[in-house]
Amino acid sequence: MKIALIGQSLFGQEVYSSLRKEGHEVVGVFTVPDKDGKADPLGLEAEKDGVPVFKFPRWRVKGQALPDVVAKYQALGAELNVLPFCSQFIPMEVISGPRHGSIIYHPSLLPRHRGASAINWTLIHGDKKGGFTIFWADDGLDTGDLLLQKECEVLPDDTVSTLYNRFLFPEGVKGMVQAVRLIAEGKAPRLPQPEEGATYEGIQKKETAKINWAQPAEAIHNWIRGNDKVPGAWTEAGGQKLTFFNSTLNTTGVVPQGEALPIPGAHRPGVVTEAGLILFGNDDRMLLVKNIQLEDGKMIPAANFFKGADSSALELTEEEQALAEAVRSAWKRILPNVPEVEDSTDFFKSGAASVDVVRLVEEVKELCDGLELENEDVYMATAFGDFVQLVVRKLRGDDGESECVIDYVEMTANKMTLRMPHQLFIGGQFVDAEGAKTYETINPTDGSVICQVSLAQVSDVDKAVAAAKDAFENGLWGKISARDRGRLLYRLADLMEQHQEELATIEAVDAGAVYTLALKTHVGMSIQTFRYFAGWCDKIQGSTIPINQARPNRNLTLTRKEPIGVCGIVIPWNYPLMMLSWKTAACLAAGNTVVIKPAQVTPLTALKFAELTLKAGIPKGVVNILPGSGSLVGQRLSDHPDVRKIGFTGSTEVGKHIMKSCALSNVKKVSLELGGKSPLIIFADCDLGKAVQMGMSSVFFNKGENCIAAGRLFLEDSIHDQFVQRVVEEVRKMKIGNPLDRDTNHGPQNHQAHLQKLAQYCQRGVAEGATLVCGGKPVPRPGFFFEPTVFTDVEDRMFIAKEESFGPVMIISRFADGDVDTVLSRANATEFGLASGVFTRDVNKALYVSDKLQAGTVFINTYNKTDVAAPFGGFKQSGFGKDLGNRALDISSSLWGEALSQGQGSP
Repeated sequence: MKIALIGQSLFGQEVYSSLRKEGHEVVGVFTVPDKDGKADPLGLEAEKDGVPVFKFPRWRVKGQALPDVVAKYQALGAELNVLPFCSQFIPMEVISGPRHGSIIYHPSLLPRHRGASAINWTLIHGDKKGGFTIFWADDGLDTGDLLLQKECEVLPDDTVSTLYNRFLFPEGVKGMVQAVRLIAEGKAPRLPQPEEGATYEGIQKKETAKINWAQPAEAIHNWIRGNDKVPGAWTEAGGQKLTFFNSTLNTTGVVPQGEALPIPGAHRPGVVTEAGLILFGNDDRMLLVKNIQLEDGKMIPAANFFKGADSSALELTEEEQALAEAVRSAWKRILPNVPEVEDSTDFFKSGAASVDVVRLVEEVKELCDGLELENEDVYMATAFGDFVQLVVRKLRGDDGESECVIDYVEMTANKMTLRMPHQLFIGGQFVDAEGAKTYETINPTDGSVICQVSLAQVSDVDKAVAAAKDAFENGLWGKISARDRGRLLYRLADLMEQHQEELATIEAVDAGAVYTLALKTHVGMSIQTFRYFAGWCDKIQGSTIPINQARPNRNLTLTRKEPIGVCGIVIPWNYPLMMLSWKTAACLAAGNTVVIKPAQVTPLTALKFAELTLKAGIPKGVVNILPGSGSLVGQRLSDHPDVRKIGFTGSTEVGKHIMKSCALSNVKKVSLELGGKSPLIIFADCDLGKAVQMGMSSVFFNKGENCIAAGRLFLEDSIHDQFVQRVVEEVRKMKIGNPLDRDTNHGPQNHQAHLQKLAQYCQRGVAEGATLVCGGKPVPRPGFFFEPTVFTDVEDRMFIAKEESFGPVMIISRFADGDVDTVLSRANATEFGLASGVFTRDVNKALYVSDKLQAGTVFINTYNKTDVAAPFGGFKQSGFGKDLGNRALDISSSLWGEALSQGQGSP
């Protein structure tokens, strides 16, 4: 089709380019006149392509179309007018002139928010849904027939910019192209706009953007974010006009303690805190403002409102002075009407617009070889001299930790919006894998794809190890005091607690964990683990040992514990966040840095954890996360000469291979938590009700995907039948279903391959002669659900008596009444020794049996009761080394000895 494009801005430019790629002929572009000597991006792009460009200052006077303007338009012979973000009034002679008429883009879900400032009003009104409309132009104000609409969720802290950049811009461009395609195919609808629900508000201007304090906090927040960045919501306070930006209702953990800022008309004075400026609505709820623009136009962090200006300007080196002149040249190119750029030249007062901010940032980043510079930095340093100082400070590394840009995957689940990073996390940045390789992570509840996750390659492992090594040897982590390290880990635990519902929901979606269990155990124990080891940071110490040497010397040996360096952590898929926390917290508390490989099938909580480490202020490079395959990423970590320790949870077979690789590479330390076949012996003199309850938990807890699950129950003959009957009754009461439902007892298995393995495991049990009492097969529904299963008459020779199912399969064997030593011999007749249990009311018997059981943990009249303060680990081929408790610090540090001879000078 022959198209006339009438509009402006980068949006108009993208629509123009996309339509040309579709094969349409753009016969003319009509955009706004140059401003301050600068052409609009749409006009510039069209001129490059040799397309006629018209820059009419107006199309009509006193409501009448200008004949010469209309004539120039008509001469082009357009079949359709496309108006992306058109800010001019176009006469009906032009609107209805083409054969197909005219279509317009509008950034709201019409008929709501007709007119200008639609995005602002979407936010000001607190709409939960936003979006855009493409409609057929008529002689009304955004009242024409609807052609196409697309909607999106409006997030609680969205601003005009975030909503525009996340959805309205990229999807709007696609929508314009789709609309033109429908018209070309003769399939474009014309749906009359309803009047019901129609709204119209005037354009937002600075004089009308004053804050009304007689409102709840949410309404004030909506007003501020609806006016951010233009025109800016303002109030009078502190003897001047203050404009507020970057508002949030998320004040979890923010304490309203600081210096009061009286605000005329406000329900309560504001409070300037380290987090920013706390404001109050008339409902006494809080909101937090991060940035304030002063009356002179300078933008400052709200936390610095009562602090004097930093007068200590840096003295620039010759190289930095040359850079400053290059930056000055960039300012001159962007501000052609400014005769000379002085230190006092203000970027915005000199005519710069928001698009110029993007240009400046990109030019300076190119000058400085990828310097981490954000648009926000320009708003915070609007004068040239201040901007140069900011750039130099960043280059010197004196600016503190800059905010990381995160490409989130968003999905709605559990009545919340999950925002999940999906890239590798290396050196404090989320980045794509080498070659942009990705894989799909699957929701086990229905088998659907959650998102694409970056798939780490060998080169990515090397980059992550290098970042961790640099952070250990040269970074802040090794320089701060142990107490400050603990403070950061406490802060991380607090952030995990603030995000616990989101983390638990991600565990449910990505791993199939029942939400209530995930909240208590997967996430709850992770938080406890970091808090526990945060308290150990300044208590990792050596000792003073007197040594016996020949007189008259009296000698001492001083020992101290030192961090060992880069630790590789390889975690399993059954408790993705908890296993990460068990293994990582001790390493960090000891002062090490880590490279973590989450299980390939459950990477998302690990990546969310990475985001929280940034928010906690953990220095870049201390924590690195590499989703990927064990054979590639795990193997490279085991082989890498700069990795000094491997922590691994998984199968015994893989553990043996890792141990060999660690020995051959550089004799690195290893801690291994491997397979299990934990015996649970239940005597007839037990509390049978409790034994049934805990026996069920010992097997079916976390759908059986539990490293210490009771792999085999030994029942004394006299209670065998009664126990089995009661267990089957309880199994039938279990609700199998969506793990996010609050009454679900049993969620899906973690992934498809594991589901198939469980089915084969049960088939083999039946084939060898065990009695299948119930279950034994997948549930006939979408997702990876497996029935809770009970086998009886299991003999010691059988496969299911020896091998771990790692699923909801209860294996029951009998033993003769009173034959304690025989059942102990059978229970210990395995190469595994992770956990075990005994149920009896006889204290002497309990102590005797627990002493004889060969396992790292023995539960007496209970099961699954682990605690962060209690060491956890196995015997025999279940591995060695401890997670949790202060013993976990031993393998995360090295003991150094120094001899000191008293009276003989230096040690």
